[in-house]
Amino acid sequence: MGRQTQKYGYGAVLPFGLIHLGALAALVVPISPWWLVWSYAVRMFGITGGYHRYFSHRSYKLGRTAQFLLALIAQSSGQKGVLWWAALHRVHHRHADQEADIHSPWRRGFWWSHAGWVLSNEHDTYSPRDIADFAKFPELRWLDRYHWAPTTTLAVLTFAMSGASGLVWGYLAPTVLLYHCTFAINSVAHIFGTRRFATADHSRNNWLLALLTFGEGWHNNHHFSMASARQGYRWWEIDITYGVLKVLSWMRIARDLRPFRGTV
Repeated sequence: MGRQTQKYGYGAVLPFGLIHLGALAALVVPISPWWLVWSYAVRMFGITGGYHRYFSHRSYKLGRTAQFLLALIAQSSGQKGVLWWAALHRVHHRHADQEADIHSPWRRGFWWSHAGWVLSNEHDTYSPRDIADFAKFPELRWLDRYHWAPTTTLAVLTFAMSGASGLVWGYLAPTVLLYHCTFAINSVAHIFGTRRFATADHSRNNWLLALLTFGEGWHNNHHFSMASARQGYRWWEIDITYGVLKVLSWMRIARDLRPFRGTV
């Protein structure tokens, strides 16, 4: 806990702060529900089905074109490059809530686990060995290098299509929501909730986060069966991401969805 004083990188802090400031315009710009729901939902799936279940855990298979498009959607959320995200998430799982965990609230505090580790320059880089399976694709390396391009393009497009309303409700406000709902899995879901499985970490199932993050809040389930495409195992554990993946499998876009391992 004593290592929380960190140098923060302006390359992350400045856009993070500006997006939050810009999102305050939602207080004066009339709400556009269509923009908000569409922008949040599509990009949340990019994070959960893309960054997390596909690139981090390989819980299903995609063709190369679909893989690239999913990475593009994921990076439109403004959460850095696909290789960076997945590589560091794999590190988290290897050391979950241990000293080497990059964002454990039990080791470095709530703020660090929520957003501090992203804003710090401590984790600007990653080991290529941690993501060698996807780093072999040049298009993914390009996306990772120019991680700002998809999210910036989305901001420009929303403004071009609907002016201030499009920018605020199609980009700024939902981006802030995506930030904090995603970050809450690292922070809140390791402190508050229930534990079905006695995993070696402090992961929790949190139904509210599960709703907000399309199934990621069933976090204790996930830490028990990390490679599973499904995180909400009980019939009442809503997992929107898995539902979308099932539809994509029926369309033969997603293949070989990996099942939940273990009994509950």
